Amino acid sequence: MPDFQSGGIRIAYRLAGPEDGTPTLLVHGFASSYSLNWVGSRWQETITADGRLVVGPDLRGHGMSDKPHDPAAYGSHLATDIVNLLDHLDLARVDYVGYSMGARIGLQLILHNPQRIHRAVLGGLGNIGAWSKAQAVAARLRGDVSVNDPVAQFFYAFATLKGQDNDLEALAACITGPSMVVGDEQLAGIRTPVLLAVGDKDPLAGGAQRLADAIPTSEYVELPGRDHMTAVVSRQFKELAVEFLDR
Repeated sequence: MPDFQSGGIRIAYRLAGPEDGTPTLLVHGFASSYSLNWVGSRWQETITADGRLVVGPDLRGHGMSDKPHDPAAYGSHLATDIVNLLDHLDLARVDYVGYSMGARIGLQLILHNPQRIHRAVLGGLGNIGAWSKAQAVAARLRGDVSVNDPVAQFFYAFATLKGQDNDLEALAACITGPSMVVGDEQLAGIRTPVLLAVGDKDPLAGGAQRLADAIPTSEYVELPGRDHMTAVVSRQFKELAVEFLDR
């Protein structure tokens, strides 16, 4: 994978699809990577088949990018890395698809860099989520087997899946880094078209309907029978996303 430097951190990324296609960012979730989130799930295949150029970073702390252990290296730096990637590739404006943490980053970009995002698909995102359990998740990632919080157990199991090459201390630093607090007044000022899609059995996307209601340019979809793990592979989700982005 090619890479570049963002604030002294090496960020790896992948390009796929036609060079003259509409640039479309695919930004993965916590404890995942570009390849795991978007290739095996056939999102890359779907988006490139639509004639789009996929831009897929491994976020700092994940995949083939650098993995700092300082919580201060995360927070808003995750979104800054995306802006720096766009600058590195000389892309003024892109469409955006993000899942879970990638959706949180997308929301931050829409709020603070709206000129860079044309349309955004945000999946697995609510106004109550894993970041509310950050300390428990971090403790479990650091080896505290006494942690019995189901969200912490979920992310520990996911982060240690066979084939994953995660640095658990880096992930603990990432989830305990400075978090974004967004108020309804900020959400009401959004003018970027947003599709918010969540599984109807996803406990990690609590308050998704309320979040969508607060964004005047949003559309909200629940994916029947899907949870946080299975929503991302949903064919319905992919079809809705492509239709939304192509309007």
